[in-house]
Amino acid sequence: MDKCKGCTTCLKRCPTEAIRIRNNRASILNERCIDCGECIKVCANHAKVAVTDPLESIKRFKYPIALPAPTLYAQFQGVHQPEPIIASLFRLGFVDVFEVARAAEIVSYAISRTMREEDRPKPVISSACPAILRLIQVSFPALLDNVIDFVSPMEAAAKIAKEEYAQKHGVDKADVGVFFITPCAAKMTAVKSPVGQEKSHVDGVIAIKDVYAQMRAAMKQGFSPLEIDRASVVGIKWAIPGGEVEAVGIKSSLCVDGIDNVINVLEAIEDARFRNLTYFEGLACVNGCLGGPLTFENTYVAKNRLRKLTERLPRISAPEGEERELSPEEMHTQMLFQPNPAMKLDDDFAVALRKMEQIERVLADLPGLDCGSCGSPSCRALAEDVVLGHAVELDCIFKLKQKIQQMSKQMVDIAEMTRK
Repeated sequence: MDKCKGCTTCLKRCPTEAIRIRNNRASILNERCIDCGECIKVCANHAKVAVTDPLESIKRFKYPIALPAPTLYAQFQGVHQPEPIIASLFRLGFVDVFEVARAAEIVSYAISRTMREEDRPKPVISSACPAILRLIQVSFPALLDNVIDFVSPMEAAAKIAKEEYAQKHGVDKADVGVFFITPCAAKMTAVKSPVGQEKSHVDGVIAIKDVYAQMRAAMKQGFSPLEIDRASVVGIKWAIPGGEVEAVGIKSSLCVDGIDNVINVLEAIEDARFRNLTYFEGLACVNGCLGGPLTFENTYVAKNRLRKLTERLPRISAPEGEERELSPEEMHTQMLFQPNPAMKLDDDFAVALRKMEQIERVLADLPGLDCGSCGSPSCRALAEDVVLGHAVELDCIFKLKQKIQQMSKQMVDIAEMTRK
């Protein structure tokens, strides 16, 4: 809080209007926050941070396993293959490594098969990006039926990694902990407060930028050939926008990155303007996971580096007809995706309708400039805050100026009357 200057930069960038400025400090409305990380990226004062697990947390388990996101492979200058990066994770204390890109291949095959065999509302919307999933819950609940009810590659990797290691080494699965090496804050929330399932299979989430220095130092020590199953280009490309739709192989697909761009497309889908679209991949960050707020490398440099890396690797698709490590039942989420009523004014429809009428009356009396100086992201948001009791109309500097002018005129009039 001591770093926040109340500058309103984060206020204007939040896609769900989850931020308010009160007493010259920013505060987050948790029920509206989708953990997209936009406020972290734009905060010049570094007041916004994502709370992730420290590397020391792996010591909670006897057998800690690392789940590196494919984004990790594009973070290190001069490293042109995944092997030294994966090997460095062993030096950090992990007993095994399971590439999330491997699970991405499994999920890709399952989605492709489901799209061929099942009739679903079109376009089918990917559930891989947790920030976009939460955005739909908050702002586009009518599209929840379109979201594919599959677990993310992170969750699939966690489940497979635990079961494989416990079975292979004959240890208790309770002693095995899996830790996702993440490029984004939304994954942490997806683990602590999962959507579509009661409990995550992931035991911890570690930010890429928090282990970058240790991994870089470990890579200088060299490495021996790895004896683990490796992911192919198909899974690694999930880190790049369009990697998922390419892996799924569905015609009439569309990939859009950047939260504002995704919102525009979701609005078009809600208005039935994409009638021929079959599959939609939405990514909250520009350049997808490579642009996550917890990465180390510049997003465009990372994108170019990962492109070059995938050109050197063999392309091996998931075998047709093979069910791989997870059954179709395990691929699906445990529960249906539910709307987030963060925007609801009241549980009682009649009361909500009255509040809506009050909001429109307050809004009509505001200047409509959406300057954010009041501490709310827009005039409509201020009107809502006023009706809900979180603000007053005089928080608007234009209304305050108008009130002061009226009071000044009244004081002048009173002074003149007393002289008479």
